[in-house]
Amino acid sequence: MSNTEFHRIKRLPPYVFAEVNAMKARARANGADIIDLGMGNPDQATPQHIVDKLIEAVRDPKTHRYSNSRGIPGLRKAHAAYYKRRFNVDIDPETETIVTIGSKEGLANLAQAITSPGDIILVPNPSYPIHPFGFILAGASVCHLPVGQNGALTDIDSFMNTLERAVRHSVPKPLALVLNYPSNPTAEVVGLDFYRPIVEFCRKHGIYILSDLAYAEIFFDGNPPPSILEIPEAREIAVEFTSMSKTYSMAGWRIGFASGNKKLITALARIKSYLDYGAFTPIQVAATAALNGPQDCVQQVREMYKQRRDVMIEGLAAAGWEVPVPAASMFAWAPIPPQFAHLGSLEFSKLLLQEAEVAVAPGIGFGEYGDGHVRLAMVENVHRIRQATRNIKEFFRSNAGAIAASKDPAARAALLEAEKAKV
Repeated sequence: MSNTEFHRIKRLPPYVFAEVNAMKARARANGADIIDLGMGNPDQATPQHIVDKLIEAVRDPKTHRYSNSRGIPGLRKAHAAYYKRRFNVDIDPETETIVTIGSKEGLANLAQAITSPGDIILVPNPSYPIHPFGFILAGASVCHLPVGQNGALTDIDSFMNTLERAVRHSVPKPLALVLNYPSNPTAEVVGLDFYRPIVEFCRKHGIYILSDLAYAEIFFDGNPPPSILEIPEAREIAVEFTSMSKTYSMAGWRIGFASGNKKLITALARIKSYLDYGAFTPIQVAATAALNGPQDCVQQVREMYKQRRDVMIEGLAAAGWEVPVPAASMFAWAPIPPQFAHLGSLEFSKLLLQEAEVAVAPGIGFGEYGDGHVRLAMVENVHRIRQATRNIKEFFRSNAGAIAASKDPAARAALLEAEKAKV
């Protein structure tokens, strides 16, 4: 018997990142020094005062029992206080917020809670994989919204035209719309003027909004990304997911939140009550200390990613690769250089790994409209990022012949076949 016989497994496409990950593992096994800019996995230690609180709490035997699937009251209150000071939004910690085992788990379980087979979900493309596949696993059909040409956000008018067209041609009416700004993978940011017409439209059509705000605190231009809940009417239809993974370098701790519409929070709480007992209580106690404690560590993380961003963008420019400067998130969304565009993002990613010993995430893994890009994560230190850009520069220099040949269609086709054979 094969697991491909199972209905939900059959709905999942081949995992695009698996090929690059397998190549990365083989290269490292053969002694290659791979600089990994592929996975958005923070490399910094969790701040010491948060670790100390975890140790203190775990020494209390009472914390070793089952926890609460909604989250301990102190953590829900701390999260509500964060929303008040950061967004000036009042959240009821009893009815409008719930602790999740990472924002990814929260979104996937909410999809299970609210989705019926055949429901239609609107998801921007490219997008973080759990946004469409959380609903696909729940039995929904996903309607992809191309976010501008090759994944670049254009403007709210363009987005609204795409959204209105999708709703007009959807049968049945869409159940929900997923939004994610700052975006993973594109690093695009939006303001409240972007959210307002979307909220108005979705209220009119009875469409829920699920906003992923995991990168709320990783911004570089002095303009903190807003919450959709800053629009008062949004609370009628919207739930927002936040995470402590990037803000406090707590990725492995698995703590996130869902906040907003009471009906959706209640649905998520009910399904979670059947599935888990919540995160380990000492982790929740430490997360409470993180939210209520000194926030200078957040500014330090922000400054670290900004320094890495600047080194990465400047180094790539020196290599001849012009990449837009991200205003937020821990990613750069890099258009494939024209001389390699014929390869597509997966083959180009393989080539970078093989020839430059740099691992990146192929854009096709985030949807077909991402295939003209690769995503670079700022998860190596400045020294390693400089080395990565030098490796890429040397790779481009050594492929000067390919660059010239790529202007000729026949030569381009031959190059593609040759590169596939090498990989």
